[in-house]
Amino acid sequence: MILDNEFLKKLKSSFDLNEYEVKVWAALLSKGIATAGEISDISEVPRSRSYDVLETLEKRGFVILKVGKPIKYIAIDPKEIISRLKKGIKKDAETKLKTIDKLSGADFFEEINLLFKNGIQHVDPTTISGSIHGRKNLYNQIESMIKKSKKSVVIATTDEGLIRKNDHFAKSLASKSKKGIVIKILAPNKSKENYFEDFAEVIEAKNLDARFVLVDNKEVLFMLTDEKTHEKVDSGIWVNSPFFVNAMANLVKSV
Repeated sequence: MILDNEFLKKLKSSFDLNEYEVKVWAALLSKGIATAGEISDISEVPRSRSYDVLETLEKRGFVILKVGKPIKYIAIDPKEIISRLKKGIKKDAETKLKTIDKLSGADFFEEINLLFKNGIQHVDPTTISGSIHGRKNLYNQIESMIKKSKKSVVIATTDEGLIRKNDHFAKSLASKSKKGIVIKILAPNKSKENYFEDFAEVIEAKNLDARFVLVDNKEVLFMLTDEKTHEKVDSGIWVNSPFFVNAMANLVKSV
């Protein structure tokens, strides 16, 4: 069986399959129903491995074992597989969420919380900083900062970043605004779509070529890379230093 490598790669990553599994599954899909030997010939997967792979695919719900001799395997409609995968992921997620919810009420959680509180008291605030890599992790940190905000949130971003920030943080920022938190958004150009303007002061800052998030004039996360940087290599520095952050706050006031 000759299949485009890009097609196989997409199947492999989308359905979380290994190289043999994706080849065997694609071979069976092309036949609809076949023996392990036929699948081995089509997929070019060694026959000794094809049985193990088919057994794995059967357990995962990708194929059905046909009763009779010789033993044959039936391909399941890919739409049905997607439906099953969605249900499985949803069930796993719900189970994990329940486990996480139970953690906050566990006795040992209070103990580790006390360890953190006691430990953080001995840390000089001016030395608390850390590097963060990957846009997903950066956005998780921003979400956490917004959640903890008590007075103000200032976000400086690019025109492209304005759209992304709206998609990821508009709901959280709107909620904070309703509680009296001052929200300011700085970008080179105001968007025609009026992003954030229902609940924030959007400032056109043409001369401010920077990306950062400033919360309560106490902590700041500033990005080291351009918005066009690939999300996996996007990076930033988080700083919790009153002296440094106040300097950033004064910079914002001058914009």
